Amino acid sequence: MKIQLPKNSAMLSTQFTYGVATASFQIEGSADSRLTNIWDTFCKKTGTIIDQSDGLIACDHVNLWEQDIDLINSLNVDAYRLSISWGRVMNRDASLNEQGVNFYIKLLDKLNQLNIKVFVTLYHWDLPQYIEDNGGWLNRETAYLFRDYADKISTAFGNRVYSYATLNEPFCSAYLGYEVGVHAPGIANAKAGRTAAHHLLLAHGLAMKVLQINSPDSLNGIVLNFTPCYANSEDAADLAATKYADDYMNQWYIKPILDGAYPDLLESLPIDVRPDIHDGDLDIISQPLDFLGVNYYTRLIYKANEQDIFEQVPNDTALHTDIGWEIYPRGLTELLTSLNMTYKLPPVYITENGAAMADKLTDGEVRDKDRINYYQDHLRAVNLAIEQGVDIRGYFAWSLMDNFEWAEGYLKRFGIVYVDYETQKRTIKSSGLAYRDLISNR
Repeated sequence: MKIQLPKNSAMLSTQFTYGVATASFQIEGSADSRLTNIWDTFCKKTGTIIDQSDGLIACDHVNLWEQDIDLINSLNVDAYRLSISWGRVMNRDASLNEQGVNFYIKLLDKLNQLNIKVFVTLYHWDLPQYIEDNGGWLNRETAYLFRDYADKISTAFGNRVYSYATLNEPFCSAYLGYEVGVHAPGIANAKAGRTAAHHLLLAHGLAMKVLQINSPDSLNGIVLNFTPCYANSEDAADLAATKYADDYMNQWYIKPILDGAYPDLLESLPIDVRPDIHDGDLDIISQPLDFLGVNYYTRLIYKANEQDIFEQVPNDTALHTDIGWEIYPRGLTELLTSLNMTYKLPPVYITENGAAMADKLTDGEVRDKDRINYYQDHLRAVNLAIEQGVDIRGYFAWSLMDNFEWAEGYLKRFGIVYVDYETQKRTIKSSGLAYRDLISNR
């Protein structure tokens, strides 16, 4: 099977960037001199990870990085998006951990030799545990610790990085980690969620200032995830509830960055839930961006609920991925065009898009036709958004390989490369071959 785009698509230009993406804790393994992080701790708690696994080995990427880069190169991608493990490159005394820094520098140098653009994410959820022990993202000081980390590591990396993202999906760190507690560190408190979100955004703004000084020639920005909210009906109450859900889940993170203000719902939150916003915070948060990373997987449907304001409604008749997310490519087009109408957007990269499917390795092959269909439909959705005026510069498949999928453990496979976790053998799936062919035949 092939992935095909319209012949006149801007996405068939060699100027359009195609890549694959990973995250440090999900693939690296090898704790060696790395500091313990909140996910190490979370994995040890009973009932947090469905298959009771952890990330101590994962895809053993720290040891297998050279073959993994060869694998990336074989896919003919233009770019590779990876994240840096804060606790692998920094010591507790805020000095650089040379062993960890050297690991990444070797990785970056090899990618640059192969002319693969390096998109670095500075924070993909793996906060060092000692910082969490001092309050984590509930402590305002953590934003300044992040700034100092960004300063030191961007200086160490020099001109090796094509693009920096400060944070990946602060919604997940704040809401899933501190508000509902299904991700590390497992705190379930509304005030904690809003506080963590504010401090994460503050950290982003502080780091952006540093990056624009230390790495002015790189594209510097942030990666936000969006789950578009759709009303269950045209009833006024359902529409109002859906608007509230969208502001709470999506606009809460982008509006302060691009408009320098939180959504109006801030004033409707109980006083004891609102974050403590200092004078000047929103000026720091709203630093100019060189790009916005958009992660999209699915949509959600909402209806009014008197007690909780909004309530999620399942769509049982739709197609779903193996993780239970509705397949709704139209939502990606509508999200992108809506953002473009609402905000003055910088250039956009689709930094994550992909699907967990129930893959089977048979006779040395993984014939994942359903994932090829997913990519086909979502790439066409991106193309439609470009045709409607959205400035989209690139697309990253999530993910390069099967990996530790957070609270799901190793049960869900998102990769375009199959990983046998016992042998660590990598096998390119049919979707990976189709993606390679699309890129190669532009």
